Amino acid sequence: MFSFCISELDPLLQTEGGKEIHPQFYVKDSRRWRHEAVFHIKEVMGMDMMTNGTESNEMIDDYVPDSEVTLYVREALKSVSQGDNEYYNQLVEVVSLHDKRTADDEAMLVTTLRALSESVSCIDAVRHEGLLSSIFQLTIWNRGPDVMDAFVELMICLAAASGKFIDACLDVLVCNFLPPIFMLNFLKQPRGVIRKEQVLSRMHSALHDIAALVPLTPKRLESIISNRMPKITAPEAWISIYAENLLRLESGELGEFVGTLALKAVVDKLVDLDVEIILDPNEETSSKGIFDMELEDFEENEDGVEKVGHEVSRGNLNWQSLGTNDFADKLDNLMVLTCEHLKSCAITGRLNEVFETLMVSFESTVMLALKSKFTQFVLFYASSLDPENCGLKFANRMADLFLDKSAIIQIRMVAVSYLASYLARGRFLSAAFVAKTLQRLVDWCYEYCQFREGEMRPTTYRTFYACCQAIMYVLCFRMGSIMEIPHLKLQLFNMPLERILRHSWNPLQVCLPSIVEEFLRQAKAARLLMVSEKFIFSDLLDSNLSKAFGGQERLDMFFPFDPCLLKKTDRFIRPNFTFWSMVQTTYARVDRNEVPDEEEEEDDDDDEVTVEHIGNLEESSEEEADDHDMGDFESSLNKMSITPRKDILANGLPLTRMPARIQPSTSPW
Repeated sequence: MFSFCISELDPLLQTEGGKEIHPQFYVKDSRRWRHEAVFHIKEVMGMDMMTNGTESNEMIDDYVPDSEVTLYVREALKSVSQGDNEYYNQLVEVVSLHDKRTADDEAMLVTTLRALSESVSCIDAVRHEGLLSSIFQLTIWNRGPDVMDAFVELMICLAAASGKFIDACLDVLVCNFLPPIFMLNFLKQPRGVIRKEQVLSRMHSALHDIAALVPLTPKRLESIISNRMPKITAPEAWISIYAENLLRLESGELGEFVGTLALKAVVDKLVDLDVEIILDPNEETSSKGIFDMELEDFEENEDGVEKVGHEVSRGNLNWQSLGTNDFADKLDNLMVLTCEHLKSCAITGRLNEVFETLMVSFESTVMLALKSKFTQFVLFYASSLDPENCGLKFANRMADLFLDKSAIIQIRMVAVSYLASYLARGRFLSAAFVAKTLQRLVDWCYEYCQFREGEMRPTTYRTFYACCQAIMYVLCFRMGSIMEIPHLKLQLFNMPLERILRHSWNPLQVCLPSIVEEFLRQAKAARLLMVSEKFIFSDLLDSNLSKAFGGQERLDMFFPFDPCLLKKTDRFIRPNFTFWSMVQTTYARVDRNEVPDEEEEEDDDDDEVTVEHIGNLEESSEEEADDHDMGDFESSLNKMSITPRKDILANGLPLTRMPARIQPSTSPW
């Protein structure tokens, strides 16, 4: 028996003619409403109430047991099997009151739901299909707390009573993760925030209670959670609220059972949104799926307000276009929710556990989505929260995947691309760890080509060329910091880089010219390569050999941790991200140290060591190295990519700085 008492009802949100109205009705005397609710139920059931003055007043003043209401509800349910549907249909009508609710309706609905909870043993899935349908269509977002409680209690009782109802009960609870569309604006108000917590706290508590009673609940939830995820075309608020609930499941009492599934569902939705941010369909076929990063300058007016000078972009994507891109806005908000969740996990000491789930989801989803542009920054941020554990774990996992001979070639090449971009961009990674990881890659390259000879074959030796390019790419960003530490400098000098790069397979003629140019320039300034060696590079920019490296999906263009263009997400990424303007190159250090004239003359004699125009590159390096504003986000993105500008490369003119756009040249696929 329930000790039932209707509390003061909230103003209930209703709609009339498309407008929201808030009727102000309250239950002042709960026992009087309790009696009247019972009276109404008995009346519609055809039962007589004692209404003479004395006895009626006694029923109002004294407690009216729920068992009396339950008796009538059970009779209505049983009457269906006898061919009498009159009372049953009236019961369905009470539950089906979705619109135009009065205080009487609310009180009667609460009483009926309570009575149904006591009568679940009498409910038949076939005979009472209409009643069950009405119950499972209820939404409690625009109901008072008493209706919410009665509804949740009924769901728990139904789920525990019969396995036939478990899926439907779980489904309706998950459906109530999402508010009705007409309430989305209301939920932005303070009262709406309170209402949201009232609903969601009850939904999650009910799921936990059902799981305690029905051990198979977590397994049943898996498909329901996935199927009820809003489509990418749904309102942004819906997607965010649903994801918020999934992350709440992950961190809640059910997290042990459904946490992995919930987090994976969020990552999957990130990828779904990510891949919808597409290139201009008028882009050349050869560039399909490739997003070039261009250097852009943001200026400030006299009032300190930003004004755009040039656009920061990847292909047709830039700050301005992303600001009006619906999918990008949804992705940005969902990324923020995920990053905030990861931050809370770090505070509560759960990050390592959650990171394992992220890694599994990353390898099964994100790594396979070659068009993913931003989702991978979830891993980057998680790694930055715990560099000593998660940070090293991600890099080591990518290295292990690349070095795994049993893995398919495509996965190995994706892994080494992620590894190179991660080592280059992660400010939280020590120079010692970067050098250690580079040693693994260099050792693999050396062992791979040591006893093999022959002509250059980009398609045959794809993993070799991808690894060579990864090594040079990382050194473009990290050579300067490695050279500052004596024992790491010695380790770098002892690596057999020269023997690898001078192999008959000619990796320097297959890897991207922009990376080769910058690497050789820094290697020369650091005296990393023997000055007596000669490298010849001519007609590399658009050579047939470069184009033969893998076809349309050019993975050599794929630097997944190039700067993130999502402005809301940036506040999580930027503090631990290395922009190109922050890099202390070896040649910039030489310029600052004012190399003696005789050494400069000696360097001039060795210009043939590098590609043509190395001398021109050095002449402008000092001016570029001096410009950097760490406090401004857009200006810190200046020079953030090593991708060469087309207008410089296409004409074969001298490069005057680290390139800003990567011209597609070679690809491992």
